[in-house]
Amino acid sequence: QVQLVESGGGLVQPGGSLRLSCAASGSIRRINAMGWYRQAPGKQRELVARINSDGNTNYADSVKGRFTISRDNAKNTVYLQMNSLKPEDTAVYYCNIDGSTGWSGFNSWGQGTQVTVSS
Repeated sequence: QVQLVESGGGLVQPGGSLRLSCAASGSIRRINAMGWYRQAPGKQRELVARINSDGNTNYADSVKGRFTISRDNAKNTVYLQMNSLKPEDTAVYYCNIDGSTGWSGFNSWGQGTQVTVSS
């Protein structure tokens, strides 16, 4: 079984920065795509950023130029550097990792971390 542990959320003023981390553990043979999603109150969960095994990335238009996704394959960890934060970035952020164990594929979600942007 694969488990994800997120960290790095919190309260920040507009224009500030935060860095989220998500570490995967368990019987992992291979990790394919790693991504971050967010869900604001009353809204659907949406993709924020995603990175493939070859390092290719894609971002939601609303965060392009402000957020950067990266991964450390040796640590099975994905990061989200968030700069120039805006109040509309306030949401619960979830990591998502797709890969395979020695027996089957998996698609796992983190527990979520709250990001609040407010003065």
